[in-house]
Amino acid sequence: MKNGVMLITYPDSMGSNLSDLETILSKHFNKALTSLHILPFFPSSGDRGFAPYTYEDVDPAFGTWKDIDALAKSYDLVFDYMINHISAQSPLLKEYLNEGPESPRQDYFIDYNSFWDGEPTEEQIMKIYKRKPKDPYSTVTFSNGEKKKLWCTFSEEQIDLNVQNEMGVSYLKANLARLAQHGAKIIRLDAFAYAIKKRDTDCFFVEPETWHLLAKCRIAVDMYGADVLPEIHEHYSIQLKLANNSYPVYDFALPMLMLHALYFHQTQYLKNWFTICPRNQHTTLDTHDGIGIVDVYGLLPDKEIEATKEHLYAHGANVKRIYNSETYNNLDIYQINCTYYSALGENDRAYLLARAVQFFSPGIPQIYYVGMLAGSNDLELLEETKEGRNINRHYYTKEEIDKAVQRPVVVALRLLMELRSSHPAFDGIFQMEEPTDEENLIITWEHRGRAITLKADFETYSFTIEEGEHTLMRL
Repeated sequence: MKNGVMLITYPDSMGSNLSDLETILSKHFNKALTSLHILPFFPSSGDRGFAPYTYEDVDPAFGTWKDIDALAKSYDLVFDYMINHISAQSPLLKEYLNEGPESPRQDYFIDYNSFWDGEPTEEQIMKIYKRKPKDPYSTVTFSNGEKKKLWCTFSEEQIDLNVQNEMGVSYLKANLARLAQHGAKIIRLDAFAYAIKKRDTDCFFVEPETWHLLAKCRIAVDMYGADVLPEIHEHYSIQLKLANNSYPVYDFALPMLMLHALYFHQTQYLKNWFTICPRNQHTTLDTHDGIGIVDVYGLLPDKEIEATKEHLYAHGANVKRIYNSETYNNLDIYQINCTYYSALGENDRAYLLARAVQFFSPGIPQIYYVGMLAGSNDLELLEETKEGRNINRHYYTKEEIDKAVQRPVVVALRLLMELRSSHPAFDGIFQMEEPTDEENLIITWEHRGRAITLKADFETYSFTIEEGEHTLMRL
């Protein structure tokens, strides 16, 4: 991957389709981005693309593979692969249901009762790592009227796949190879930690089987010059473990650490993370999901996590506790639904400081499309859909984007992005100074005689970026 800023966006969130996306990025952000993570663009039955029918086609509503190829000419591309599940409306499942319970296709799925040799005990169910309060199965009906429980970790539209037998692994490898052949430099393995199921465990990041699965995935794409990026929201120690085994990882701890530092004008926890965090990582402040809480346990004391959450609800723009409740179809207690700009009270200075620090953090910076446009919470879409995560999933028209890029905060952010994507020092060594005062942070990158330094003040939300005696940016 090129070492510059990566955009993450849905195929229909900046304009109506992939062609619009290419036009908009070329017009406004051609110097700011080096890579592009296009969230699922396959035909799907739910979860904004994360319940795919197949990986063979691009959803006609978004375009064709030619549109993907056109984007690949300008950007390194990242695609999603939902390793844990497939759509309940997929041809694969429909063929199985039509053929009957004894169809050879049964090996693509996990028979819930066969897995447990009957019904699981309450103790076994309680041990399973779940993000939502439901038992992990869905009841399906065959063409002959017979019913069966299949393992289902997430929604009823996402039936789990069996990646622990030869048929399932062959299906996995074929799909990964197809995506790599279509130009993906990285394939993000969505929810990979749930893929291995093993009795009397929590069925989450089961070892050593998960490591064996990751190795198979990497081998499947390596011959095409691609790699895999395991996606996991959990204790930061798992990210460190993955990085120590040479896998790229996400920095999902940074969003909460940054909010804490900006809210309370103290950087000790942020500095500690920069000291120990993986270097082969993709940094985030915002994603298509919420602001992760579980990722920061152990890096912030529990009382500081609670204080940060309370401050967000009290001082964030248009964010309420109820948006993270059953009323808005959200029972995930491990994240808060909010745009990052709104989480900072729509304070331009605080927001630009957050991005500057992110861009100087170890790793490749990823910016979500709403964040790239300094977007506020979309309460209209939230109320229309009663889906909590849609508060951070606004659909931008071309006209909206033409206006948004003229806002001073977006103009300044784009300059920051262009600097991060072009300056050679970021290919070098990360160094952090230790000022005695808690509100200041100084980071330098140096490579082959070129050095660039960020001096950030978390009390005044001001910063300078310098190269030698020259000031490149000041806020």
